[in-house]
Amino acid sequence: MIRRAVLSCCLSVFVIITASQAADTVSVKLPTYTKTQLKNGMTLLLMEQHEVPIVSFNIIVKTGSVADAQGKEGLASLTAELLRKGTRTRTSEQVSSDLDFIGAEFAMNANTDFTTGSAEFLKKDLRQGMDLLVDIILNPVFPQDEVTKLIQQRIDGIKSAKDRADSVIGRYCAAYLYGKRPYARPVAGGDVSFPAITRADVQRFYETNYVPANTIFAASGDFITAEMRALIEQHFNGWPAKNPPAIRIDAAPPVQGKRLLLVDKPDSTQTYFYIGNVGINRTNPDRVGIAVVNTVFGGRFTSRLNTALRVDSGLTYGARSVFDQRKVAGPFLITTYTKNSSTEQAMDMALGVLSALHQSGITETELASTKEYMKGQFPPSIETTDQLASVIARLEFYGLDESDINSYFGKIDAVTIADTRRIVKQYFPLDNLVFVLIGKASEIQPLVKKYAPVIDTKVITQPGF
Repeated sequence: MIRRAVLSCCLSVFVIITASQAADTVSVKLPTYTKTQLKNGMTLLLMEQHEVPIVSFNIIVKTGSVADAQGKEGLASLTAELLRKGTRTRTSEQVSSDLDFIGAEFAMNANTDFTTGSAEFLKKDLRQGMDLLVDIILNPVFPQDEVTKLIQQRIDGIKSAKDRADSVIGRYCAAYLYGKRPYARPVAGGDVSFPAITRADVQRFYETNYVPANTIFAASGDFITAEMRALIEQHFNGWPAKNPPAIRIDAAPPVQGKRLLLVDKPDSTQTYFYIGNVGINRTNPDRVGIAVVNTVFGGRFTSRLNTALRVDSGLTYGARSVFDQRKVAGPFLITTYTKNSSTEQAMDMALGVLSALHQSGITETELASTKEYMKGQFPPSIETTDQLASVIARLEFYGLDESDINSYFGKIDAVTIADTRRIVKQYFPLDNLVFVLIGKASEIQPLVKKYAPVIDTKVITQPGF
């Protein structure tokens, strides 16, 4: 606990100093880092940061839930979580105890495009921490009792989550928006798929996808690059080279027309709703301009959506919009909730704010304010060593480099009113929309018929999403 408290203090000072410096500059620049490919194919990214005596690692396995077989959704996520549940030399309890002993952190989680892990050690514990990290990644044994226990926990968790509409509406929306495509699959799995997953499935997924050529290993912190490279090569060069299977993700076309899914939750006193369509990918050339417009529309507390639905009308405690940027186009979504009786009013208001964006665009005052807001919010997201390791690993995964960061302020400043008008028309759907609602159907179904020619329905107690 003392070690963790000292580390937290060091990090806080580092953040304050860096943020203060960033406020006096007109640009932000990512610290330099090196890129190397090991003999076995693993990509290594190293960034020295000597302000605090810690080293942070970020690992990306370039396979996520898109690789889950149909009927075995959640396999990538399950495999990631089971990594620390025992190795050839350590039980699950020993892994946790050894991490705690050096005040270290380790977590591994899957998302749609990839699986990501993070670890952090004090500099003085680096060698001990590296031994532990490599053991977890290279030598998992996936004990049957741990597999069985985690699967049951996941099934129980899904049943519990369905009692809270906000916990599952995103999964219903993904399934409805993307249909049979990989992005429709619930990353965390489902109550239908988990009973079909076996320990052999987990072992096979690991052996197929956790290979050097499929791995990005990023480190940021208090080290000398040459020494860190030698240490990592010493630990990972023995990892046998193997090519991972190619995973193709076909981009989903935007939905044409209007579609609506109503998920009946008979005991609900509130309606949660998402409105949107297929959006953009991570490398879309207009992504900075889109972020500027979206910040005005629904990306911050003072956005038009939140002002209309929360501040001015009190219909909700929060309304927002987001472009989820992925390998191929992720969703654009307007999200909020309201009490049953105000469902129609809230949905009409959200659509009205979207319509006004198309009709009148954004003002010069809004544009200037948003630019300053975005430039103020960005530096704290790339200050700490764990943030930096994560940033450079993700840049590598998406085929980007430091210019994505270094040019960010310049691209924000370059956005004009004419650009925003084009972006609104091109990327903010108005006539082609997908609606997903979770609420008490007996009360709200008559109210929402006007939003789409056909209403699809489910009951939340039905298996799956």
